[in-house]
Amino acid sequence: MSRTFSVGGIHPDDSKFSMNQAVEEFPIPKRVFISMNQHLGAPAKPIVTKGDTVKVGQTIAEPGGFISAWVHSSVSGTVADVALYPDFLGKKVLTVVIDVTGDEWLPGIDRSPDIKNEITVSPAETITKIAAAGVVGLGGAAFPTHVKLSPPPGSKAEYLILNGTECEPYLTSDYRLMIEHGQEVLIGGELMRRALGDVRGIIGIEDNKPKAIRYMQQLVENYLGWTVVPLKRRYPQGGEKQLIDAVLKRRVPSFALPISTGAVVQNVGTAFAVYEAVQKNKPLISNILTVTSQDPTIQKNYRFRVGTPVQEFLIASGAMDHEGKLIPAFTKIVNGGPMMGKPVSEPAGPVMKSTSALLLLTDKQARRKEEQNCIRCGKCAQACPMGLEPYLLYRLAMASRVEEMDENRIFDCIECGCCLYSCPAYIPLLDQLRIAKNASLKNKRK
Repeated sequence: MSRTFSVGGIHPDDSKFSMNQAVEEFPIPKRVFISMNQHLGAPAKPIVTKGDTVKVGQTIAEPGGFISAWVHSSVSGTVADVALYPDFLGKKVLTVVIDVTGDEWLPGIDRSPDIKNEITVSPAETITKIAAAGVVGLGGAAFPTHVKLSPPPGSKAEYLILNGTECEPYLTSDYRLMIEHGQEVLIGGELMRRALGDVRGIIGIEDNKPKAIRYMQQLVENYLGWTVVPLKRRYPQGGEKQLIDAVLKRRVPSFALPISTGAVVQNVGTAFAVYEAVQKNKPLISNILTVTSQDPTIQKNYRFRVGTPVQEFLIASGAMDHEGKLIPAFTKIVNGGPMMGKPVSEPAGPVMKSTSALLLLTDKQARRKEEQNCIRCGKCAQACPMGLEPYLLYRLAMASRVEEMDENRIFDCIECGCCLYSCPAYIPLLDQLRIAKNASLKNKRK
């Protein structure tokens, strides 16, 4: 029996058109733009300067705080600049720009396709190598993985859950990773399971991916302490709190961390990155993304080098011409999925470690429908997976009643977009709640 979480949720159309497209190696660009802000927490601090020569895998930035991550060069070449450059949102961030010459790798990185099954490192060494490789969560938040694998005092992990749900419509990069590199994903999961103290390992996969479920079930037969749990297709099942609820039937309390339930959740992409970091000495310099749309000719899964400009993928897939203009069929680019992804305002901006998809929308898909008056149907509350009342929070936000927003748990909002999706009046609930949360945070900092 497939499981699912207990509160709210929606069932948007899958639209996973690129499921059967094997992962292709994307060509190395002539120039990369590697942001220092591609993980949650403090930005990294560059340790290279203009004119320096770097190799693939070489460290170019150090962590800027406890919650931060090392950053490595994804290419070999010459540092052209260390300055502020726009990211895909158009916001200027500190960036290391590298002009590519060849593809020379740092010695010691194992680039062979051979799978290294034997685990010889200790749990402490595993966490050290994960940190040194700059591994971050690849499910969206990009939280430094070594921090997540080191529970705070008083907390103890009982379960490691690998997130293979990929509940966002259109996205297929995690699915292709499990199909093509399931063994490496499981080894990476086993490394993390041991690092947490030989906890129980669970892989959660939604039942719209039967091939991945069957394959991973075959693989775990050779590993003690691992099970695969099929999950009903339901959004946002990939959220940490919803996944823990679905798999363990434990709810994360307000203002508490997931570890309070005894669970640590890691994305399957993160598990693969851990495998490469620990078993192959390869830092996190590449990932897989989906380039997709309703157009059957634009369906790709690419392995990319971190720092590649977004427009390179659009040009290669035929969605953009060489002058940087989208073809007439499309009017909007989204970094990520349609539910939680963010619009790309600067196609020259680079992809990050955690970039999972580039979604191309037609004018009809992108056009916002005209807002109408709230009819008090309560559908947004029924859909909210956190049990909130979005219509009430929206009214409080519009009236700037900050204290009452806090009392009604606005910070429990995971910004999944279920309220917006379910609203028949097309009220921009999610947009306003995001603004209200940011305003409340700024007010608290003051």
